[in-house]
Amino acid sequence: MANPFQFRPPLHTRVLMRRTSAYRVFAIFYSFAILALLYHHLIHLLHSPNTLSFFILLADVLFSFLWASSQGFHMCPTDRRVFIEHLEHYVKESDYPGLDVLICTADLHKEPPMGVVNTALSMMAYDYPTEKLSVYVSDDGGSKLTLFAFMEAARFATHWLPFCRKNKVVERCPEAYFGSNPSSWFPETDQIKLMYETMKIKVESVVEKGTIPHDHITNEQEKQAFSRWTDEFTQANHPAVVQVLLEGNKDMDITGHTMPNLVYVSREKRPGSPHHFKAGALNVLIRVSATMTNAPVVLTLDSDMHSNDPQTPLRALCYLLDPDMDPNLGFVQFPQAFHGINKNDIYAGECIHVYQIHPIGMDGLAGPMHVGTGCFFRREVFSGGPSRTPGLSSDHLVSKSIGNKEVLASAHLVSAWNYENQTNWGTKMGYRYGSLCEDYCTGYRLHCEGWKSIFCNPKRPAFLGRAPINLNVCLNQSKRWGVGLLEVGFCKHSPIVFGLMEIGPLMGLCYANYAFRPLWSIPITIYAFLPPLALLKGVSIFPKVSEPRFFLYIFLFVGAYTQDCLDFLLSGATIQRWWSTQRVWMMRGVSSFAFSLVEYLLKCIGISQFGFNVTSKVVDKEQSKRYKQGIFEFGVSSPLFLPLTTAAIMNLVSFLWGMVLIFKKKNLEGMLLQMLLAGFVMVNCWPIYEAMVLRTDRGRMATRTTIISIFLAWALYIIVSVSPKI
Repeated sequence: MANPFQFRPPLHTRVLMRRTSAYRVFAIFYSFAILALLYHHLIHLLHSPNTLSFFILLADVLFSFLWASSQGFHMCPTDRRVFIEHLEHYVKESDYPGLDVLICTADLHKEPPMGVVNTALSMMAYDYPTEKLSVYVSDDGGSKLTLFAFMEAARFATHWLPFCRKNKVVERCPEAYFGSNPSSWFPETDQIKLMYETMKIKVESVVEKGTIPHDHITNEQEKQAFSRWTDEFTQANHPAVVQVLLEGNKDMDITGHTMPNLVYVSREKRPGSPHHFKAGALNVLIRVSATMTNAPVVLTLDSDMHSNDPQTPLRALCYLLDPDMDPNLGFVQFPQAFHGINKNDIYAGECIHVYQIHPIGMDGLAGPMHVGTGCFFRREVFSGGPSRTPGLSSDHLVSKSIGNKEVLASAHLVSAWNYENQTNWGTKMGYRYGSLCEDYCTGYRLHCEGWKSIFCNPKRPAFLGRAPINLNVCLNQSKRWGVGLLEVGFCKHSPIVFGLMEIGPLMGLCYANYAFRPLWSIPITIYAFLPPLALLKGVSIFPKVSEPRFFLYIFLFVGAYTQDCLDFLLSGATIQRWWSTQRVWMMRGVSSFAFSLVEYLLKCIGISQFGFNVTSKVVDKEQSKRYKQGIFEFGVSSPLFLPLTTAAIMNLVSFLWGMVLIFKKKNLEGMLLQMLLAGFVMVNCWPIYEAMVLRTDRGRMATRTTIISIFLAWALYIIVSVSPKI
């Protein structure tokens, strides 16, 4: 029987990138070079064993493993295009599947309510049938101030949505739109902007005061909603709150069109009961949305990741509704993109590897990993098979209004703190528990279960968020990720064993590269400290210029860096941003990744229990000014800065000592590579030297940190000096 869709234009295309062959050839040559290096290390260690040779071998073995695992990203890089204009040939707009948008926030001080409100408003204004669109907001902070902000947002939405629809506004986040070029505004823009500014001032005033004035509560329904915040109601101990703010079949905008559903959710919490951080909050939203609307498609979002393209759902439908698509397609992942990034992206906030280069490589395999936000799921991927609870299966049809008492009772029931007890939630259903990186863990387990994914990367970013503009925040975020990745890497479902068998060698290597990423800290720390210490002691650890192995080191270093740089340039980034990324990679290696490795080991032996720290979205004006100028922000006395400054001091001193030896006409042929390495580290550490010595602003390095680092560098030198051999 003929396929009824075979003569219709395609919804999307897929091609293997032309650079694939070059990647594969380079991988072969580079692998032989690595084997030659490791062979020499092993022979040298067997003939003259010493501590220094052992640590250099350990560093190069880990470097080799992590490089080898990264090659999975380069074997099948894929480029895709979608054609949303062809969607009408496959499905009518009235037949679009329902879409439930799930947004999580946890701390109104780190994630200001107006930022979350802007995200929700941009989703409600999608070019999508409003009767099929629902937005659910999880407030894990359990704050009535956040609920108040969304009550105000619901009123403003009745004006904002028709304004966007009438004028075909592309930027549908109010804050971003009103901050754009006024020349593109419409006659009624000033009026709608005034409404927005009034709402913003009102909400921010309430948040600043911490209380809601009685005259701000306009009706009995709102009064009843806030009455649930009693004196016993705390962030860690409170009943579930499910509040319908907009009901699609009842509420209308100012032009008479139906509004999308808007629902506020704060799950029940009790002291001593595990709540599983963001993964637990998302699972509650999945269940609440299942009882109320049960849309077949679910979009998960971070609180600061607003829509930048109102047609994004249609791009996802080009894959999800394609009759020729693999029936095991489970989710469509869009990349994270960020606004406000400075010219050279000094903190590597764009994460080009994670959000651009690696997803393209995995897209040619089983598909990209889930990166926590901007992901369209088929609801059935969270079901883990037929649901044991009536009304929560993915094919359950919701016939009652979301404001119905019975529906609300069910929503409160599935939000209870003990609802997941003796169920498969967190293990085989919903987001998976057991890791602080719930997105990585969940995507990995879904791939192991046979689901596929697609990477959709349109020219106009689908979503825009805000990256950290503070180095301490950036490093702490990486530390939290590192602990979460190690939790997956060393669990019974480790990608290096379980993953290789379930999803194939290349996908297994890709996931293993992330799971063991904090292990970068070991070789980076070894090369940051041992070569300069050996140089100060006059010990050569690398081959002489006249030896063939000298050029082997040069090839390995230049080859890896050249490939990485080309990846960046081909992804559309600049060489300055590539330089910033490799510098931050080294900073993370000796600081956040090293700390995450130690934290994980302490957790394994029961000494430490790592928690989930929400990344602050609050922007300090002085920090923002320095960030725009490309100046690093140190400011606080953080333990994460100690290894950075100690390594910077150690390499500076060793390089200067090497220069002294050159002027004394000592033979340094055997120490040239150590000199080059120390010089390379020094160039990367310039922002640290500048912060320690040259700057006087509030973002300079804390004097206490500098003094402790000098002492640590001196102590390391004394230890090496008194050692008979290293």
